[in-house]
Amino acid sequence: KQPLSESPALSPPHAAAQQHGPRPLPLFLDLVAAQTAHDPDARAAVLRGLRLYQQADRPAPPAPMPVVARAGRASLRDYDGAGAPVVFVPSLINPPRILDLAEDNSLLRWLSSQGVRPLLIDWGDPSRILHARGEDVTEHITSYVMPLLDQLGEPVHLVGYCLGGTMALAAAQLRPALSLTLIAAPWRFSGFGDRARADIAQLWAVARPAAERLGLVPMEVLQSGFWRLDPARTVAKYEQFGRLEPGSAAARAFVALEDWANDGAPLPFAAGRELFEDFVAADVTGRGQWRVADTPIGPARLTAPAHEFVSLNDRIVPAASSAHLPHRHALGLGHVGMIVGGRAREQLWEPLARILSHPQRSGY
Repeated sequence: KQPLSESPALSPPHAAAQQHGPRPLPLFLDLVAAQTAHDPDARAAVLRGLRLYQQADRPAPPAPMPVVARAGRASLRDYDGAGAPVVFVPSLINPPRILDLAEDNSLLRWLSSQGVRPLLIDWGDPSRILHARGEDVTEHITSYVMPLLDQLGEPVHLVGYCLGGTMALAAAQLRPALSLTLIAAPWRFSGFGDRARADIAQLWAVARPAAERLGLVPMEVLQSGFWRLDPARTVAKYEQFGRLEPGSAAARAFVALEDWANDGAPLPFAAGRELFEDFVAADVTGRGQWRVADTPIGPARLTAPAHEFVSLNDRIVPAASSAHLPHRHALGLGHVGMIVGGRAREQLWEPLARILSHPQRSGY
């Protein structure tokens, strides 16, 4: 297909992210104070690492790929390559560019060199469209994912990352798919465990009134939830960054990843409500009660070859919450490390390329 336009960026960074610091910064500093209360040397090292991160040089981001389909604020970006289209459905949380993080660390650009034709859904920015604030997760599938797939006019492989995997599973039921692959995707939310679900419920109870008035769930709310999962690591990684050689490959990789983690459009309030109340609290997906376009959605109803990559070290989406698809690939990498980490090519990229070439084979 000919590109619709050469649009300027992949979910362009928000102004707040240009401050180059963890968001919300006051909460991060509170974490630093708590985690280093009895170790002033560690506190100084963390703050030094934070300053170096804020001041680090940042190269220009990878060139945006052409848009080949649009549905409202969402678009579909074509990464070239060969073969049947492979549509990647990213999470609604944090920008989709984790799948295209840097010129030398991009799952999508690498796949396009391996005889695969990746296309990436870019959700756009709901904060700029008033009616978008009423769009829940389910409506993202019916109003964005399905129209984008229909415009391609041919069956596709579907690959979903994180919450995008939950959505991709529904899409694979609503339209014939060549295959479905989930990466670190939650389905049985009871698998998060009682304590984590209680913490998430408490976070939502505090944030909900203001988010409802705004019509949006700011990224800072979601980020603070991630920090609660492992506050010690949240702080320690900045201390470790401060020891790296400025401008080294490791330092550049840290900056690129943290800039991604500290960026992101807000969620529509309706999407946040469905995520926190229906998915996490009520586990409608795991209990077989989720319906999209009046269709009951569940792994047992899939007809396409179905694979999933599950991280045994995932602190964000525990392995116990996975969909338990027929072909399960267990990894020893974290939630983000499985996409951009040093062993990601060996453990995820290469097996995924083989699956997309031979989706019927269970041995991959």
